[in-house]
Amino acid sequence: MKTLPLSVVIIAYNEERIIERTLKAISSLASEIILVDSGSTDKTIETAKQYGAQCHYQQWLGYAAQKNFALSLASQEWILSLDADEIVSQDLAKEITNLLNARDSQLRDGYHIPRLLYIGDAPLKHGGFYPDAQLRLFKKGKGKFVERKVHESVQVEGSAGRLNSPLLHYSYTDFDHYASTLDRYAQLSAEEFYSRQNRKRDSKETDSNHNMSSWRTSKLNELIHPIWTFSYRYFVRGGFLDGRTGLKANAIYQDYVRKKITYLRDLYKAKKR
Repeated sequence: MKTLPLSVVIIAYNEERIIERTLKAISSLASEIILVDSGSTDKTIETAKQYGAQCHYQQWLGYAAQKNFALSLASQEWILSLDADEIVSQDLAKEITNLLNARDSQLRDGYHIPRLLYIGDAPLKHGGFYPDAQLRLFKKGKGKFVERKVHESVQVEGSAGRLNSPLLHYSYTDFDHYASTLDRYAQLSAEEFYSRQNRKRDSKETDSNHNMSSWRTSKLNELIHPIWTFSYRYFVRGGFLDGRTGLKANAIYQDYVRKKITYLRDLYKAKKR
């Protein structure tokens, strides 16, 4: 019998590759599972219903808005917000259970959870990829996702703590999948920065923002920044300890940094035409 005052909320779209593992890991943890789907054509909904999930359709609103809609459907005192490819480890399930059963008056309003990234079945434990802590567990009404084009995050009203056990993030099937996803993220990140700078163009920060943008989009920065990023993450932060997986992942991440600069420069050039 489910005893935790916990709603697990998930947004999904064609997630049959991983959704059963995600749901199985939380099936005995949550009082309710809420899945908001944006039009899956595979077995995502069928699988979710087998695990007792409440399934809702919502046309895609964007990452933050879609997740906030899912939060609005939760009825329990606590919410755990997951991506469909994030699996609650056994240790994390125990930690959450102990935390919420304690009913401690010192409980924080939200908790960051470490996240261990996998490419295929290979974990990345070094090089800045871990712990990648995300604020995902919080009291109902205390947290919401902040609107961004990419890498949306939860903002909590009140204090936040940190758990020790990880979410297992099976986001990428292979390195090609990882590279193509980071290419899309690079485009979105460039658009986010460009839009933010445009909103500030009439403020007192205009000159300094212009200078920063000029450096950020320069050929020199396009050369130096990716090399520095790879060197720092691979050598200083121990990416080499993940072997061949660490080398390939950091090389792709280096290219992601370069592409963000290239795409941003292209946006500024298009504006001048």
